[in-house]
Amino acid sequence: QVQLVESGGGLVQAGGSLRLSCTSSGRTFSSYAMGWFRQAPGKGREFVAGIRWSSTDTYYTDSAKGRFTISRDNDKKMVYLQMNNLKPEDTAVYYCAARLGLITTAQGMATPNESDYWGQGTQVTVSS
Repeated sequence: QVQLVESGGGLVQAGGSLRLSCTSSGRTFSSYAMGWFRQAPGKGREFVAGIRWSSTDTYYTDSAKGRFTISRDNDKKMVYLQMNNLKPEDTAVYYCAARLGLITTAQGMATPNESDYWGQGTQVTVSS
């Protein structure tokens, strides 16, 4: 069982930056591919970024490319999402997800499956 806890959300003006963090309780964190998703009010959950267990493979949705960076520290059991040049449309609850599997690709994280673990989310609000 893996427990994920997100932090780092908050209120920021458009053009500002935030760094989200996600910590894992699992002992084998390095065996998991990780991803960030978000859900805006009245909308479904959407993929933002994914990273393979080894950090050699990352993948972003088009809206995140060039502005967001996903990274991880396997020793600290942490995954991060650095978000720059934030826009009001980035306002959402951001969720961390984990999937066991050394062969799971970053792009593979874009499609959730029933075996994924999820955190409770952290709110990001971008004011115009």
